[in-house]
Amino acid sequence: MRRRDFMKYSLMGSAVALAPQAMAKGRGDSNAAAPQRTASAFDLDEISVSDLQERMESGELTARALAEMYLQRVEEIDRSGPMLNSVIESNPEALSIADALDQERATRGPRGPLHGVPVMIKDNIDTADRMMTTAGSLALAGSIPSRDSTVAERLREAGAVILAKTNLSEWANFRSTRSSSGWSGRGGQTRNPFALDRTPCGSSSGSGAAVSGNLCALAIGTETDGSVVCPSSANGIVGIKPTVGLVSRAGIIPIAHSQDTAGPMARTVADAATLLGALTGIDSRDLATSQSRGRMHVDYRQFLEPNGLRGARIGVARNFFGFHEKVDELMEAAITTLDTGGATIVDNANLDNTDEYDDSEYEVLLYEFKADLNFYLESLGPGAPVHSLADVIAFNEANKELEMPYFQQEILLMAEEKGPLTDQAYLDALAKNHRLSRDEGIDRVMDEHRLDAIIAPTDGPAWPIDLVTGDHFLGGSSTPAAVSGYPSITVPSGYIFGLPVGISFFGRAWSEPTLIRLAYAYERASRHRRAPAFLPTADLTVS
Repeated sequence: MRRRDFMKYSLMGSAVALAPQAMAKGRGDSNAAAPQRTASAFDLDEISVSDLQERMESGELTARALAEMYLQRVEEIDRSGPMLNSVIESNPEALSIADALDQERATRGPRGPLHGVPVMIKDNIDTADRMMTTAGSLALAGSIPSRDSTVAERLREAGAVILAKTNLSEWANFRSTRSSSGWSGRGGQTRNPFALDRTPCGSSSGSGAAVSGNLCALAIGTETDGSVVCPSSANGIVGIKPTVGLVSRAGIIPIAHSQDTAGPMARTVADAATLLGALTGIDSRDLATSQSRGRMHVDYRQFLEPNGLRGARIGVARNFFGFHEKVDELMEAAITTLDTGGATIVDNANLDNTDEYDDSEYEVLLYEFKADLNFYLESLGPGAPVHSLADVIAFNEANKELEMPYFQQEILLMAEEKGPLTDQAYLDALAKNHRLSRDEGIDRVMDEHRLDAIIAPTDGPAWPIDLVTGDHFLGGSSTPAAVSGYPSITVPSGYIFGLPVGISFFGRAWSEPTLIRLAYAYERASRHRRAPAFLPTADLTVS
């Protein structure tokens, strides 16, 4: 399966349990022209985490005031204003959590850089509170896990306020061959804050749109292949897809354990690095994290070096260029910025074998999705609405008008046909993926050219939302880092007709410190991030 085809497949309210019929109301699924209302000015627009901390330390703001301001912003922007539709459920305990953190700050001081900071998390990440965890599917309506995911545990330990769950492409966009990124049966269609008739990309669509639209300070997304970096690029923000094993996946509704990871999404590299440090750590609930021993950091802010491009060797993967001439122009400008900043540019550091593992990647995902999802659903216990992939398929068939009004569940059906993870077909495909993406892919190119990182366009500009025929993906570079399990960071690199486009920095396993250093220096030199205007459609009068 070719790259473009694969990406089409896998770009990866009230807290009480509601009946599916009630939850489906008002989802904003219309594929007609986007709403015309505009967003009002917001005091916290584009504010950084460090600025939030300064204002809380000075007493100008409190954690409760921040939570109230962002929740009001959700009401104005997400639900009754431009109708961004990025939040699937607000946390009814957010204000009480913020109150407790304010009291703690007054008596004991802050826990760290995230104390009192509002964070949204994707609705496939478990929280054992009054919010559901559904992966956007009505099949899991009412499901409240008995334990927090490790990601949620670590956010709470860091003093963050989990403000809400974000909408996503249902089942992390691993359901249909012609899905619309950002659509879920439970949440409806999320929109792009730069042009409301455009895709937010997926599957971490709501996280990307909410951060970009200043509905929260930070958000967590998850990625299997493209689902952090694509919505970050399309929404004009920074996204970090960590090395698999750096962040625990325990308590996250899975696609595939060989590629899945959670990652930070923020408006700046500094904020993303701050959030990443709070998420790392070895976890007995996810054995992959044992590989991070001696390789992880609890504070990635130490790698924020303004002159971090000096002396770096950066390879340009030209094989990911050429799908849009204006994207190429932005990349050439980025290369000039990197060169001016002191980096040595190594051209044609290509990853030419990517097409050779498109089919095997898809094979692995189908096998692992069935095994991993069944394990997750079984772990929910006897009170869960569904207990297996087969149950999900049956639920969708019984509720077609709500779950399959626009596209079907072909991928779920294909996954259900797969056997156990002892099948030789699976083992061969996984070995092929790792050999081609690692030894003969990223590692080979970096060794050959003595590189610190490889760059490529993250994706093209956001395409129009199309619930009739699905996503219209042009091209992108997420697959090598995704299949290898290696890290990547996307940073805004400019705009095409007002639509953001990102540049990706990726490299060897556990090279987050290097990538953060390079991405931060590039961001400071280029400064492309700007707040969205919530336009009804793209402005074709700007280049």
